Amino acid sequence: MSIRRLPSELVNRIAAGEVVERPASAVKELVENALDAGASTVAVRLSAGGLDLIEVTDNGCGMAPDEMRLALERHATSKLPDDRIEAVASFGFRGEALPSIASVARLTLESRVRSADGWRLTIDHGEPAGERPASLPPGTRVRVEGLFDKVPARRKFLRSPRAEYAASLDAVRRLAMARSDVAFSLEHDGRKILSVQPSDTPTRVAALLDRELERHGLGIDCVRDGLRMAGVTSLPTFNRGMADHQYLFVNNRPVKDRLLVGALRAAYRDLLARDRHPVAALFVEVPPDELDINVHPAKTEVRFRDPSAVRGLIVGGLRSALDEAGHRSAAREQFAAAVNWQAEPVMPISPPVDALATLFETQSEPAAAVMERSAQFAAPMGRAEAAQPIPREAPRYPLGVARGQVAATYIVAEAEDGLVIVDQHAAHERLVLERMRRANEGGEVARQALLLPEVVELDEPDCDRLEAASAELGELGLEMERFGPSAMLVRATPAPLGKTDAKALLADLAAELAELGTALALRDRLDHVAATMACHGSVRAGRVLSVAEMNALLREMEVTPHSGQCNHGRPTWVKLANADIEKLFGRR
Repeated sequence: MSIRRLPSELVNRIAAGEVVERPASAVKELVENALDAGASTVAVRLSAGGLDLIEVTDNGCGMAPDEMRLALERHATSKLPDDRIEAVASFGFRGEALPSIASVARLTLESRVRSADGWRLTIDHGEPAGERPASLPPGTRVRVEGLFDKVPARRKFLRSPRAEYAASLDAVRRLAMARSDVAFSLEHDGRKILSVQPSDTPTRVAALLDRELERHGLGIDCVRDGLRMAGVTSLPTFNRGMADHQYLFVNNRPVKDRLLVGALRAAYRDLLARDRHPVAALFVEVPPDELDINVHPAKTEVRFRDPSAVRGLIVGGLRSALDEAGHRSAAREQFAAAVNWQAEPVMPISPPVDALATLFETQSEPAAAVMERSAQFAAPMGRAEAAQPIPREAPRYPLGVARGQVAATYIVAEAEDGLVIVDQHAAHERLVLERMRRANEGGEVARQALLLPEVVELDEPDCDRLEAASAELGELGLEMERFGPSAMLVRATPAPLGKTDAKALLADLAAELAELGTALALRDRLDHVAATMACHGSVRAGRVLSVAEMNALLREMEVTPHSGQCNHGRPTWVKLANADIEKLFGRR
């Protein structure tokens, strides 16, 4: 087959396939154009998830008629003042969005610059369909109708209107987080879905994700090696079953990057169960010359010159914020609600005579009659110790003073502002783990030498990655060396792991190094071993504690990082505020 030039309409359709994958892609490109035009208000209107209609209206700088015509040509842009593409600060810069969308839909472009009349251009699937004056306020309005109507091969692979709407909503949310100084609104099939006004970043993130994030989120702001990270992340106990509420930005550009996602997961690796995920919106700022944003046509991927520095910023910044959170727990406050009381079965044991006689001696009914009638019921039995008065320094004791123990599992404490209930096993498990970590800080993990070194055969690239990381892995107790082009010789393994399948361990490490550029699997295994040891060495449920032991546990929780959740991500304590207790008894 001979080489030939493709017709312009086919070139545009191919470009559309790269830039406009679905309605959400068009929404993203159009909203980015609005933001790059200096808009302070952006309104999005959708019908059938964007399949029938996408309309984006902004109050930006607008375009003159000749600029509108030029904007509909391929590779025409106002966002590159010179040829230094690495220094671009706008969202878009390729100049492909509008002509690509216009080649696969009916596009109407209306715009007006201040102190001038408005103008309208229409393109129907790549063909001009007229232009004329238009009446609109300063800014730009773009309507996209019948996306892929004349491209059935693309249309049939789109998902349902509901799924396409969800993707478009996610795209608008990401851009609304990136620009908290801009007002956004989204309407779908005549219903107002989203409306936010300019605000600070934490408030905007909470408004778009979950209002509870204002109470259960941690503000992030850290600088390291010329890099900066800001944003909001959740307490470990405020989590989700899916990672759908994790939003990552690089230089205010929404991205979906494996390095950033992996770093976020690593920061929570010993604070959450593997099937739970934090809520986070993180904004990373990198010098433009340290970043390649021209990796993907949709600009959703980036490439860092120094990935390890970026990963260190994210993991270190998040761990520092989580450490400072101390004993905080998202489940620490429980609102008053109806309680389902359940009677416990009792044995027909006669109560002590003196106790019942004393209890009813002030009533008119003779004590003997009361005892005779009550003999068919069991007496509640319990232990008691002298109650300690609430000390003057109680405000410094957020977990209160121990008052008792329920089911030999839960500590009940009285705080200045409510009632605190602590799961003694979960809490002590976290305390033991943190003690073990402090004891091992600054030292290498003990290693267990193999009687006969084991040869592990792997692909040559995997061996290259393991060899490059051998020093770090050696600090974790894994001693190995290169043994030919496609094999590693293992001389020692981490002692806490006990008997280990060296081949499986190295295969997992090599895969992780290929994905994230650092060894997490071994750290995860060691953390799991430490957590297991802590679990077996902690106070078990069912053990009766003295009041002094309970108070000692509470005081240590208050000064230990991460004590608000156990090693599996569950809360270790909850609080019922005084006002909520009063509501339960109808006092409010």
